[in-house]
Amino acid sequence: MIYLDNAATTYPKPPQVQNAVASAIYRFGANPGRGGHAMSMATAEEIYRTRAAVSDFFHAPGPECVAFTMNCTHALNAVLKGLLKPGDHVVVSCLEHNAVMRPLHKLEGQGVTVTAVRVTPGDNDATVDAFRHALREETRLIVCTHVSNVWGIRLPIGRISAMAHQYGIPVCVDAAQSAGIFPVFLEEDGIDYVCAAPHKGLYGPLGTGLLITACGSGLDTILEGGTGTNSLSLSQPEEMPERMESGTVNVPGIAGLRAGLAFVREKGTERILRHELEVTRTIYRALRHLDGVELFTGEPDGAVFAPVFSFRVRGLPSEDTAAALAQQGVAVRAGLHCAPAAHSFMGTLETGAVRVCPSAFTTGREVQGFVTAMQRVLRNSQAVHKEKL
Repeated sequence: MIYLDNAATTYPKPPQVQNAVASAIYRFGANPGRGGHAMSMATAEEIYRTRAAVSDFFHAPGPECVAFTMNCTHALNAVLKGLLKPGDHVVVSCLEHNAVMRPLHKLEGQGVTVTAVRVTPGDNDATVDAFRHALREETRLIVCTHVSNVWGIRLPIGRISAMAHQYGIPVCVDAAQSAGIFPVFLEEDGIDYVCAAPHKGLYGPLGTGLLITACGSGLDTILEGGTGTNSLSLSQPEEMPERMESGTVNVPGIAGLRAGLAFVREKGTERILRHELEVTRTIYRALRHLDGVELFTGEPDGAVFAPVFSFRVRGLPSEDTAAALAQQGVAVRAGLHCAPAAHSFMGTLETGAVRVCPSAFTTGREVQGFVTAMQRVLRNSQAVHKEKL
C-alpha cells in the first residue's frame, strides 16, 4: 500500500514505537499511582518519563504542565469548555477543524459568541491584523490551528500570541498537524495552551492526546474522577496534571508516545520537514502538469505551507477519485476532512477535495506509484466522459 493519509494518522509507526507498546503491556501492567507495589511504581515512572520528554520537546515550564488526554479533540474540548462562560467571546481562524468548531457551536447555545477571521496565506501582517480587529472587550480566548489539515496553510502563531498578550488574552493552539514538523514552543511562542495529536507528527499510537499548559489550574474540568491523590476529598485536585487526568491513563499509548518522540528527535524535525516538503513538492509538480487536476494553493514551501495539500479532478467527485486510487493500493482521504470551515474558505464546500500528505517514511518509488495511479484515474475519467458524450 502507498500510504499518503498521514495527516489523519502516520503509518507505519516506527519499530521502536511498536516495541514500546508491546513491552508496556507486559512490563507496565499495573495502574500507575494506584498502588505501592513494584509494578505500579515502575508504571508511574514510565508515565513521568514521558511527561518529562513531552515537556522538554515543547519547551514547557515543567513536566507538571503535561496532561495526557484521549486525543487532541479531548484536549481542545478541555480548554474551550473549561475556560469559556456565557457572555464570553472567542476568536478563531477561518480554517478550523470541527474539533474546535463543534465544541464552540455547543457553547454558542450557552451564550458564548464566536468570530472567525479570514487568514491571508503568505501575508502574516494581514492575518495578525485580522485577529486584532476581531478582538472585543469581552474576548476571553483566541484559538487557532497552527497548520490547516486540508490546505497546509501555516498560521503565524508566535505573532498571534504576542499580539493577544498585549490585550491580556490567552491563546490556544491546535497543533494536531504541526507538532513534530514545525517548532511549537510554549514559552518562546507565548502559547498558553497547546493541544496536540501524538499519533500524527510525533509517530505515537492512536488514542493518545496532549494538553500542555502552565494554566491548567485555571480551567474548569469536564471530567472528574480518581487521580490516585487526595482520595478523601470529593473535589477534583487543583494542581496539574492530576486536574486533567481522571481515571486510568493509556499506559501502552503513553509509552509508545515516548518512543515516538525519541524517533522524531533522532531524525530531527528539520530533516523530517525537508524530506516531507521534497516529497510533497514532487507530487504537487506532477499533478500540476496533469490535465484535469485542479490545485488550490501554491507549491508547499515550508514558510507558508506545511507538507500537505488537497486537489480535485474536474468532473469527478472527490470520493470517487479516492476510491479509484484505493483500488490501486493508494491511501488518501477525500471529502471535507472534518473541516467544512477550511473548505468554505477555498470554495470547495460542495465538492470536497482529495488530500495528500507524506511522512518521514514516504519513498520516491511510492511517489512515482501515486503519480502513475493518478494518470490511470484521469484516463479512465476522460474515457467515461467521452462515452457519455
